[in-house]
Amino acid sequence: MAKSWYIIHTYASYEQKIERTINELITNGELDSSIVTNVKVPMEETIDIRNGKKRTRNNKLLPGYVLLELDLPQLGWKSTCNVIRHIQGVTGFVGTNPNERPRPISNEEVKSILSRAGEIKGEKTVHVTQDFVVGDKVKITEGAFATFEGTVEAIEDDKLKINVEIFGRATPVELGLLQVEKI
Repeated sequence: MAKSWYIIHTYASYEQKIERTINELITNGELDSSIVTNVKVPMEETIDIRNGKKRTRNNKLLPGYVLLELDLPQLGWKSTCNVIRHIQGVTGFVGTNPNERPRPISNEEVKSILSRAGEIKGEKTVHVTQDFVVGDKVKITEGAFATFEGTVEAIEDDKLKINVEIFGRATPVELGLLQVEKI
């Protein structure tokens, strides 16, 4: 037997409830802790910038899905999977029929999901949403040009190109979304 990661599909907004239920089933002895070794609802940190105010919140990386690390035996896997499938809100294992042995996801997929969620070492990404548009007047809050004001000239992914007036001349500056605020 080898540990592998599996994905179960759930009803919308049931992910945390199912995670708690699986952990309770392990505690109560209804699921074997040597078979179900880990349960995760991957979350991603998101920073919303609205009206010049920054708000940090955690969003589900995979809404409607829960990751399970299982050490499924060759014989007797069906009883464990049936207990999981019969939890209220679980629709089944991704990619299989109820009478088939679940298929694990690849290690590369697991590493990608868990690193995006900050669960394993690597670059933790922070998703930033903003409401800047070309032509907005902004004030620079960080960096060498802090306290300067400028106009948004272009928006590219998580960077802004801003024209700042320095010594009477317009100078283009490239800044991150978190380094400016709307005026």
